[in-house]
Amino acid sequence: MFSFIINTNIFISIAAVFLTIETQVQLGMKPQLHPYLFIIFFATIFEYNVHRLITIITNPKALTDNKHNWVNKNLKAFYFLVGFSVIGFVIATAMAKKIVLITLLPIGLVTLFYSLPIFKTKKILFRLREIPALKIFLISMVWSATTILLPIIQSGNSYNNWHIITMLIERFIFVFAITIPFDIRDMKADETAGLQTLPLIIGEKKAMILANVYILLFLILCIFHYYNTSLSFTLPAFIISALTTFLFINNKKLQATKYYHYFILDGTMLLQGLLVCICYYLFN
Repeated sequence: MFSFIINTNIFISIAAVFLTIETQVQLGMKPQLHPYLFIIFFATIFEYNVHRLITIITNPKALTDNKHNWVNKNLKAFYFLVGFSVIGFVIATAMAKKIVLITLLPIGLVTLFYSLPIFKTKKILFRLREIPALKIFLISMVWSATTILLPIIQSGNSYNNWHIITMLIERFIFVFAITIPFDIRDMKADETAGLQTLPLIIGEKKAMILANVYILLFLILCIFHYYNTSLSFTLPAFIISALTTFLFINNKKLQATKYYHYFILDGTMLLQGLLVCICYYLFN
């Protein structure tokens, strides 16, 4: 069951939901269910699985990866999950506000064009991820915009611009930091595919230094942002999240484990959302 949840991208979809619930708390709301949470859940499953399918089609060597190899061995379950995510997404969008869907549209297009080719010739298959170093920025931007803007639009309330901008920056640099180890892992495959990712451009060591700097920056921003405010109860959550993520990123033993990237690193987002919710009920 654990392997199924990881390999089908259900786990990372749950992480996306909890990051969005975290945003609710940051906006002064009580953690609650909304249609946009289901939209995010099903859209994440769909996008990650479609991206994987395209990767397998365009790069058959990717099947040697454990996660891609799982798809090859469980094609029926994989296609069922993709279809199920589409149905779930359609039902959720039918219940959501139109303004939420309008906000989601450009984010969704960017996400799709990250995986799907913008244009194709006999010799060239061009996707947004082909642009040098853009891959990690796109991922961080999409995650930040999706998990923060949708709750804001749904609420219909006005918020302090500085508060929202700082939230976006915090979320962006956190996702950026935990994505770097993924790009380091994929350096050989990306180089073979002709992709110029950040670690390939600046080197593995400098990329890891950047990841650590971003985690430190995330921690500093959170302290200055929430200290002595009505949201100060969230500080323990962000401090624990930053410290544990720092340890996870730099722990060699954990890096050697089978599910380091898809469970431990992806799990840092789920952990952060859970910690914020726990702090809400304990200290608010």
